[in-house]
Amino acid sequence: MGSGVLSMSQGLGLSNVLLAKGDESQVDFFIHGYTDTKFTVFGWDIYLTTTHISLIIVIVSILIFAICANRAIKKADPNEVPGPFLNVVELIVESLDGMVASSMGDKKARKFRNYVGALFIFILVCNLSGLLGLRPPTADYGVTFPLALITWVMIQYNGFKYQKFGKIKGLFEPIFLFFPMNLISEFSTPISMSLRLFGNILSGTVMMGLIYGLLPRVLTLIWPAALHVYLDVFAGAIQTYVFCMLTMCFVSDAIGEDA
Repeated sequence: MGSGVLSMSQGLGLSNVLLAKGDESQVDFFIHGYTDTKFTVFGWDIYLTTTHISLIIVIVSILIFAICANRAIKKADPNEVPGPFLNVVELIVESLDGMVASSMGDKKARKFRNYVGALFIFILVCNLSGLLGLRPPTADYGVTFPLALITWVMIQYNGFKYQKFGKIKGLFEPIFLFFPMNLISEFSTPISMSLRLFGNILSGTVMMGLIYGLLPRVLTLIWPAALHVYLDVFAGAIQTYVFCMLTMCFVSDAIGEDA
């Protein structure tokens, strides 16, 4: 995927999934390929990269949490006080439902809260994975662009579903001469959304790579923790919210007020 192909020739083990390789004299931006694992698809050589490994870890973590949450809900007794884990699950669900409803309205929220909720959790966990020494999957454009492309397809589908011919008519408004700009605006949506998320997360990854690579090991044990709080937690949460908010706004506008 994307940036991981830049250094396919480096044959590294799974232990190098961590951000710092331990060599104080070398700056590591955590872009590695694994030459021992190669797949050929339609004549193209596809290598396993750090992005794939981080992505697998993130997906497995979310699946484990979802399975545990599902079992906790099934075993819960409505006549008893829910435990701490179930309270956390309820808080997450209620917060995401409230976010979608406040942005799209109750009627539209019922249709899209599952998608937006899943999107929010996935992007947030990807962004926060840097705290565990992983390269955030969202620091790879091969991850952010498909996410934005799915949203764009959803925008177009709902636009034609609810606006019918009005979707095409809107490309020529307010006058015919605006058609090229309106068309470019439509197709630039997934590019702008994906680049915004990709650029912000990648910049944090590059900054932390420089810090871990240039500072002595003693200093990297304490000082970068504050930067992790900002670059991974704060910036990661903000970018997750921005991506999901743009998704809700674009889809809601495509549906219109009368739907």
